[in-house]
Amino acid sequence: MAEALRGGGAASGSIERMRVLPEAVGTARAAAEELGVAVGQIANSLVFETDGAPLLVLASGAHRVDTDTLAATLGIGSIRRADPKFVRAATGQVIGGVAPVGHPSRLRTVVDTALAGYPEVWAAGGIPHAVFPTTYHELLAVTGGTAAAVAGGG
Repeated sequence: MAEALRGGGAASGSIERMRVLPEAVGTARAAAEELGVAVGQIANSLVFETDGAPLLVLASGAHRVDTDTLAATLGIGSIRRADPKFVRAATGQVIGGVAPVGHPSRLRTVVDTALAGYPEVWAAGGIPHAVFPTTYHELLAVTGGTAAAVAGGG
């Protein structure tokens, strides 16, 4: 994971501060509590399926993705939540630990603009127990992602 982050231009400070938590955290709230940060600082890595292709959405843990709004923003017909088998095939990682990078091939990625409101955000490190600190701008850079509001109404 560190190599994929470095290759994408991530700051070494983010990589060196990767943490392996004692237990997997299944929700943004649990991750925020474990890290002592606001739930909105957690960048949930959510994989969706759009006409058979994967779409990675890095969403603030403070809200849910409005797939209808996001589909309209991206100009695609529909977005639906991917099943675990699809996620594993697209990312090489399991649900609960999907990192922003390190996939078999680059994924189309959307980075939630709500994450820009935090000087530091935390993203999954490729396994359910690992997280690393980063920034909104770094997530955009390392993923080649598109900035978009992903929650309904804004």
